[in-house]
Amino acid sequence: MSYLIETERLYLRRLTESDATDLFELDSNPKVHKYLGNNPVKSIEESQNQIKNVLKQYEKFGIGRLAMISKETNEFIGWSGVKFERELRKEFDYYDLGYRLKEKYWGHGYATEAAIGSLEYGFNELRLNEINACADVNHVVSNKILKKIGFIPDGTFTFEGSLINWYYLKNKS
Repeated sequence: MSYLIETERLYLRRLTESDATDLFELDSNPKVHKYLGNNPVKSIEESQNQIKNVLKQYEKFGIGRLAMISKETNEFIGWSGVKFERELRKEFDYYDLGYRLKEKYWGHGYATEAAIGSLEYGFNELRLNEINACADVNHVVSNKILKKIGFIPDGTFTFEGSLINWYYLKNKS
């Protein structure tokens, strides 16, 4: 398997169709979706379709969310990465940093570690000028991570009835 990003404890690689079971385990957990519209997936087919959409993003934009794999156990623990986004903020296109982990991996620094690796990849390999991110205003942990890794708050917007914090980070090189 080829890895696009390697950090101290993680490998980040492209999602494959064989990740559907792990993605379903992740996205069917209501706690994972608390700040994502409270709409967890209900079937493995939804996870398979999500992977198909990510594979299309790889094809069309050369980038998309990546499977987060533990170096120690080789387990799928979530996803992270930068993707080209045009759905969340319909008024403009942008590159979005995101991460999502299975609940049992929360609180161990994996999201921060994967996010930093994803930013380095986005700025150094893809030569992006700016990467954006967003988090529900009530999602304390995600907002803390984004600020800790250098994102600058830049207002709020509303998405599907939720108030969302908007962030940006410029490439310094």
